[in-house]
Amino acid sequence: MSIEIIPIIDHESYKVNGHMMYKDHNENWISSSAMTDIELRMFRRYKKLVIDNPAFKKHTKATYKG
Repeated sequence: MSIEIIPIIDHESYKVNGHMMYKDHNENWISSSAMTDIELRMFRRYKKLVIDNPAFKKHTKATYKG
């Protein structure tokens, strides 16, 4: 299974295998629909490596093999 993460608005919203992930007003990441454990795990990995990394000026699409 492949997990595809596409940035919509950097630091605000991302599409994870068709599920929208976005930050709420309390800075918590919320999904618009139920995601599998592997999708959530890969989004957390992407967040740690890309979103939280100040070296990335523009976020890129990522595909993980799971």
